[in-house]
Amino acid sequence: MRILGIESSCDETGIAIYEEKKGVTAHQLYSQVKLHQEYGGVVPELASRDHVRKIIPLIEATLKQANLAPTDLTAIAYTQGPGLIGALLVGAAVAKSLAFAWQLPAMGVHHLEGHLLAPMLEENAPEYPFLALLVSGGHTMLVDVQGLGRYEIIGESIDDAAGEAFDKTAKIMGLDYPGGPLLAKLAEDGDGSEAKFPRPMTDRPGLDFSFSGLKTFAANRIAASEDTAQARANIAQAFQEAVVDTLAIKCKRALKQTGSKRLVVAGGVSANLVLREKLAELMASVGGAVFYPRHEYCTDNGAMIAYAGFCHFKQQTEHSTDNNHEIAVSPRWPLSESLAQD
Repeated sequence: MRILGIESSCDETGIAIYEEKKGVTAHQLYSQVKLHQEYGGVVPELASRDHVRKIIPLIEATLKQANLAPTDLTAIAYTQGPGLIGALLVGAAVAKSLAFAWQLPAMGVHHLEGHLLAPMLEENAPEYPFLALLVSGGHTMLVDVQGLGRYEIIGESIDDAAGEAFDKTAKIMGLDYPGGPLLAKLAEDGDGSEAKFPRPMTDRPGLDFSFSGLKTFAANRIAASEDTAQARANIAQAFQEAVVDTLAIKCKRALKQTGSKRLVVAGGVSANLVLREKLAELMASVGGAVFYPRHEYCTDNGAMIAYAGFCHFKQQTEHSTDNNHEIAVSPRWPLSESLAQD
């Protein structure tokens, strides 16, 4: 069974092929970072146009890399949502068109489910059930995962997600887009002299997150501090520690609530090394284990979509073999309402 995966939800065009016995046999990724840098963020129209330019050549390159022809494929999986509607439509239209031309079934995949399942692509893959912390650019949530398609969101961001707070704080500091990784790099030069930042919503019960106030706190500290490289590094360090500590505190609560000894961390922010160290310490203290995707699968990619599509196609869920030609996407599609759970 070979699944072609297409990811086009935002500013990365990702194509991959997943085979049942071999795993990911081909993987191509094009990032639009340079395209959007001068605007300080993703411009949806430009993103859509760039997907149109890149998606077919990337599919051709992926098939060539795997030494496969379209007739060797079993099905096509594509990101149905959530994401930018124009970008999603590009991927969906191409997937449905190729499925029609190649006489293959096509299946829509939930973008966040792709992230959630990405650690399954590793040799040391977690077993169900597990607790998942999804930390991407636009989402921060804790999910109690009992099995494929059996997801209960037990905590989520009520305003800015962790990734958004990283990027917005970096922008206030004058760092280039995307600022999150640059802020994390800058934090390495901090000397620990900056006053401790608040850990939002940790002084009350619950598992929800809020990082908007922390971003504002950082902005005020930036405005009040000396305009030196060291001062900025110290603020970056204090900000990062506050985000990481907050995520760790909520994970500890969620582990206790669910009784889980396995923690999956996925999404772009999961590549943050300070976060990885903190959560490794947490899981060691409770006698558990933490699982991550490799760095290239932390951000948006086609491999996670191909794998998620493979899982549902193999399980033969109601929506896994969509043979109609309607092109429909879901730009606002909560994981709790995923079609995969119907």
